[in-house]
Amino acid sequence: MKCRSVACIWSGTPPVHRVTATAALNHPPTLYTGGSDGSILWWNLSNSDSHSEIKPIAMLCGHAAAIADLDICCPAVVSGEQNTDYSSNVALNSSFDHDGALISACTDSMLCVWSRSSGHCRRRRKLPPWVGCPSIIRTLPWNPRYACVGCCFIDAAHLSDHHLIESAEGDEISMDKESQNRKPPPKCTVVIVDTYTLTIVQTVFNGNLSIGPLKFMDVVSSIGDGEKHFSLLADSFGKLQLVPLSKDSHQGGEGETRLQRNSSQQEIETGEDGLLEVGQVVSIATCRNIVATVLKDRSIFRQLGSAITIGVIFFMNNVLCIEGYYGQSHVIGAMFLESNNSGNAQITGETHVSEKILVWSNRGSAVVYTISYFNNTFISEPLCEIPAASYPLDARLSFSFVQLRQILLRVESVCFNDEYPFQWRPRVTIWSLHQKHDDNSKLFHECRMLGEGISFLGWISGASLDRKNESLGGCKTKSASIQSSVSFSETVNSIHTDDSCYSGSKGQIVSSSMVISENLYAPSAIVYGFFSGEIQVVWFNLFRGLDSPAGSSHLEVDSHISRQIFAGHTGAILCLAAHRMVGAAKGWSFSQVLISGSMDCTIRIWDLDSGNLITVMHQHVGPVRQIILPPARTERPWSDCFLSVGEDSCVALTSLETLRVERMFPGHPNYPAKVVWDGTRGYIACLCRDHSRISDATDILYIWDVKTGARERVLRGTASHSMFDHFCKEISMTSISGSLLSGNTSVSSLLLPIHEDGSLSRYNLNTSESGATLSKMTGSSTSLANISKMNSGKALPITPLVFQTRKQPIKCFCPYPGIATLSFDLATLINPCQKQEPIAKDGDKRENSYTKEQGSETFSPHHMTSNDGFNTDRSSTDAIEEHDWIRSLEEYLVRFSLSFLHLWDVDCGLDELLITDMKLKRPNDFIVSSGLQGDKGSLTLTFPGFTASLELWKSSSEFCAMRSLTMVSLAQHMISLSHSSSAASSALAAFYTRNFADKFPDIKPPLLQLLVSFWQDKSEHVRMAARSLFHCAASRAIPAPLHSQQAIQHAKLMRSLTGIEESEHEISRNEGTPIVGLSSERLLETQGPSQVEEAKLLAWLESYEMQDWISCVGGTSQDAMTSHIIVAAAFVTWYPSLVKPSLATLVVQPLVKLVMAMNEKYSSTAAELLAEGMESTWKACIGSEIPHLIGDIFFQIECVSGPSANSADGNPAVPASICETLVGTLLPSLAMADILGFLTVIESQIWSTASDSPVHLVSLTTLIRVVHGSPRNLVQYLDKVVNFILQTMDPGNSVMRKTCLQRSMTALREVIRVFPMVAMNESSTKLAFGDAIGEINSASIRVYDMQSLTKIKVLDASGPPGLPSLLSGAPEMSVTIVISALSFSPDGEGLVAFSEHGLMIRWWSLGSVWWEKLSRNLVPVQCTKVIFVPPGEGFSPNTSRSSIMGSVLGNDREANSPETARSLSYADRLKLLIHNLDLSYRLEWVGKRNVLLRRHGLEIGNFPL
Repeated sequence: MKCRSVACIWSGTPPVHRVTATAALNHPPTLYTGGSDGSILWWNLSNSDSHSEIKPIAMLCGHAAAIADLDICCPAVVSGEQNTDYSSNVALNSSFDHDGALISACTDSMLCVWSRSSGHCRRRRKLPPWVGCPSIIRTLPWNPRYACVGCCFIDAAHLSDHHLIESAEGDEISMDKESQNRKPPPKCTVVIVDTYTLTIVQTVFNGNLSIGPLKFMDVVSSIGDGEKHFSLLADSFGKLQLVPLSKDSHQGGEGETRLQRNSSQQEIETGEDGLLEVGQVVSIATCRNIVATVLKDRSIFRQLGSAITIGVIFFMNNVLCIEGYYGQSHVIGAMFLESNNSGNAQITGETHVSEKILVWSNRGSAVVYTISYFNNTFISEPLCEIPAASYPLDARLSFSFVQLRQILLRVESVCFNDEYPFQWRPRVTIWSLHQKHDDNSKLFHECRMLGEGISFLGWISGASLDRKNESLGGCKTKSASIQSSVSFSETVNSIHTDDSCYSGSKGQIVSSSMVISENLYAPSAIVYGFFSGEIQVVWFNLFRGLDSPAGSSHLEVDSHISRQIFAGHTGAILCLAAHRMVGAAKGWSFSQVLISGSMDCTIRIWDLDSGNLITVMHQHVGPVRQIILPPARTERPWSDCFLSVGEDSCVALTSLETLRVERMFPGHPNYPAKVVWDGTRGYIACLCRDHSRISDATDILYIWDVKTGARERVLRGTASHSMFDHFCKEISMTSISGSLLSGNTSVSSLLLPIHEDGSLSRYNLNTSESGATLSKMTGSSTSLANISKMNSGKALPITPLVFQTRKQPIKCFCPYPGIATLSFDLATLINPCQKQEPIAKDGDKRENSYTKEQGSETFSPHHMTSNDGFNTDRSSTDAIEEHDWIRSLEEYLVRFSLSFLHLWDVDCGLDELLITDMKLKRPNDFIVSSGLQGDKGSLTLTFPGFTASLELWKSSSEFCAMRSLTMVSLAQHMISLSHSSSAASSALAAFYTRNFADKFPDIKPPLLQLLVSFWQDKSEHVRMAARSLFHCAASRAIPAPLHSQQAIQHAKLMRSLTGIEESEHEISRNEGTPIVGLSSERLLETQGPSQVEEAKLLAWLESYEMQDWISCVGGTSQDAMTSHIIVAAAFVTWYPSLVKPSLATLVVQPLVKLVMAMNEKYSSTAAELLAEGMESTWKACIGSEIPHLIGDIFFQIECVSGPSANSADGNPAVPASICETLVGTLLPSLAMADILGFLTVIESQIWSTASDSPVHLVSLTTLIRVVHGSPRNLVQYLDKVVNFILQTMDPGNSVMRKTCLQRSMTALREVIRVFPMVAMNESSTKLAFGDAIGEINSASIRVYDMQSLTKIKVLDASGPPGLPSLLSGAPEMSVTIVISALSFSPDGEGLVAFSEHGLMIRWWSLGSVWWEKLSRNLVPVQCTKVIFVPPGEGFSPNTSRSSIMGSVLGNDREANSPETARSLSYADRLKLLIHNLDLSYRLEWVGKRNVLLRRHGLEIGNFPL
């Protein structure tokens, strides 16, 4: 499991976002906009009586290419659950209100599914290359778990969004009809994708279309038969092609893929042949059986399945098509609107259609038309209109509309700066669809504007900027807060006035960025490249107090960042890289360089330490797009080289030692967008994407040999992608960080495939490869630069340190220019490194062993010691110094992480405490926000400001769990590192455990399923934090299906007190299963659990699909089910009143199965819960199965200890922690729950298992624990206990005796210590034990010889003659306390016994004459003397105790009357005796003939014998 917390550092300018696709979710009201750069913005709508506002909350980063389409899906819906069948694509949002998710597709064939509830990417997967580039996504109406994806093979440069048409510059197709017909038929693929797994479950169509290139697609139903569904394909001429969809074909899985033939397709030509010109059709809209073909000046309506035109709407002479100030406007899109009264009705055989359609133009104006079709009569009239947007003439615009409930959202993309055509900014306005009457009772013809979204004008105002009002981009911000939203009544001039602030000046626009993290531990700087050609390096200087070896955290730290400016490029900076030298450049002394590629076709190399320019290189004739550094384990001299990729389709290899181009790799057909370097094998793979062919696109992979510069192989088509993925996997496996991005480059982390760290565990690092000295781990430019220097000048001893895992504590990504993300891995932060054996002393070997690693190379000159080496004969002082360095490093990492992850300005007192006591420094110089990491490197990044981060806390319980777990764990870890900061650490842990939720009651509680997955974490701090958070959030985070009536009432009360309005249905939506209503709850309490309730509980226990947290922590479906079982069992054990009573009986069997599954992550936890609740809960559910469960545990122990227990690599098949929990925790609790069953099982194990089996040792150990834990319940089976111990010591079984003798003697001594009715003489040759509880006339004492382990005497312990008659109320056959204490005489030839019942001491002589020794007949021996103990103050007043003298005098007659004895049954009397049993009596010998009786250590009397 991975607990990763993300912090995002934004540049001073807003991100670029040109909207290419939109989607909306009704509940909660959410808008998604996809951009041309691959980013997706998540907008939240807030409504009030007077104003509505929509604001961007987060950026979803999962695509590296333009977003082709977005749609709403429901990954958890299973076919058959929804009986509603939609006949159109209108307002399908109603079916996704509660489980909706976003599915996105980009032109690079990547698909992502984004969860609305958690906000992160739950699945990220790339489509196979034979499918093509996805362009349109449509969710299937009858089962929204599946989506229909239309893919085509057209030039990506001319890819036009199906509901967004570029207007200002045109981007129109400039071919005529004849040239189109001369080209080969376009190739298209339509597939059905399961949105839960993102796998293709059906191929609907794969071949050449009979129409033109695919431009529109929809899923429609046929006329009169809703069970037949089609995929409607359309081209830019309005020609339609229907491809049948099998409604149930996708249920068969991926193995039942079908290929539909062209013979089953229907082609619908336009009714007016030759009327439509090329490019005139701008949109296709469908609603049930109506198809609207929208042209620039009119819309043609036809019935599906026929070419009959039922009506036409002309748009001339209205706001859509007018000649105005901005030129001629025309229609660019249309869609049908959801309406409560819209629909089709069959009336006397005629079809009645009544719908609303929205049509909009390229200037943002829109008109809503109502259309009706009845008795072959088509009627249309405008209902209301939206005015055009007001922008300057030179502004480039694009528009799209989205319906969200009863409002319309106009999504605008604006670009003001013609010099930089990619600087688009989004703007959203809100318009009402409700019509109101004026004073004259006339309808308004113009829609009312309700509000607009918060633009990026004031996005910096809410961020954490430094107090000097200086942003990263170098621009000065106003001291007053910038208005977050602009009034919608602003004029064109006011908007145009703010152009400079809106689009940013020339020097502020970030074109490329990267994070320098060359020491593998923490980032040291962020580098920004601007469109102006300037480069800015911002260094992290937060903890300079750690520069001293002693980790002087008490020193004052400079809170300001340091900056470097590099100027010289004349074009935009397109790529960056930073490299630390392994060797040395000839004639140069630089150790760390910055490499930059620009639009001016040059590459500049800079000295990062001095800031000077080293050289300018001109090997490219086109803009330089990528800089690629050598990966780990690259041999010299290639370890100091880099690759540059230009738009001239050429790849160049440049050496930093010689400062010249060593290799050129030309001949690529186009720009190689993806280039990877396999440094271990010495090859370069360049993948060129080819979109130029319409019918069959072919991607080409070129493989080059670095050493020779020769082209080794060229692969085309699908084989190219397979080989490229193989290259990426091999590079990831040999990389220290597990990433394809070698070193520090600006290449987007989303461009190349991500291979999770779990697949890399089999690759082991050896000392020579992974050795990294202290000075190497801390580069000269980091805050740990001088950490290896002592105050006295002596060098710190250098010992190789490698990562315990191949994870970096802080991973750095730059998904888009200007956005730097830091991903903090909790496990590695707490334990970042471990020590290895020192390497050899040989200096030459040492020099060769330090090959280049991930950004860490040989010593820089100022890091070398005076003797140019190091001594491996380390003294104790050196070891202490190294240990202090490691602690300083851990402390640095924790402080750095807390500074960027903490929510500042929420609790001012806590902030002050963190700054003063923990020495944290606020990142005031950065614009920091929160984030969440998703599947395969995807990210969800909130926008700057506390409001956006709080929205993630309110919507995502997964984020709350991971962020709280990280903060609490680091706070507890900080206490162990620095005791002086314990107060601040405790306050920080309390803030994220309780206080933050108290301040903001509407935030989500941490997800319990996620927390329990860390209960068995390797770190004690993480385990403690996860359990603490679970207990604090348990009452607020009860899964809805488990709610008891009491919990529901309590939740209602808490919501009413805090003012949170949340219905029970909304609670159930968050958990994925509806809860039972109040009326049914009352019925369940009176009549017991119903079958319906049990079915719902079982469905929740066995569910796994709707677990968004799985992709957050890198879990599996097994984790989902097991976490549900653990959560349910934890509630039953600790909070039984909060859950349904029937839950215990339903969860106990899955819990037992989980224990026996020997799962490394959950079996120990399940065993602990089963043990903790055994006596109170589980015993009543599985009482009769306890002996079988004990036998199964012994079987597992036998299997684990057998010859097949260890795997091939020597590691145990079952982790030791699980075995320890089973033996030390669960087995004793089971034994104490059913002592007789346990004793029966362990006795059978003696004969059923091998003599040397560890089962016998475990049995003895468990027996000792039972003796300690439940001695009173064990006392009635004392004979079985002693006999079992003696059997394990049997001299006749030498193997078992040798194995168990030591443990058996320990167990026997514990039995003697706890039970006074078991005794052994001083020479350990005789053992005696008597019946503690038994019948008066049949009680006895058995005496054993410890050498032969045979019974040698049986002593009659029954009452003396006349005892039953004297003790009234004690019938002869009644059960009572017989023997309370035993003791051997000092010579071992006598035995004295005390009986509490009757208060008498009896003496037996154990001496035997010779004929008794020859006889094997063990006749009970009568006692030789009886002493009656008078009742006194030393005895407790128990009614079950009586004395003969008391009975004679009549003192106990009332308490022990025959009526009282007869009123109790045998079982009740036995329970009463066990409860009142006193095990504190002791008999001690004083001299040879006197016996001292004690109770609880107090002397009762001294009796002479």
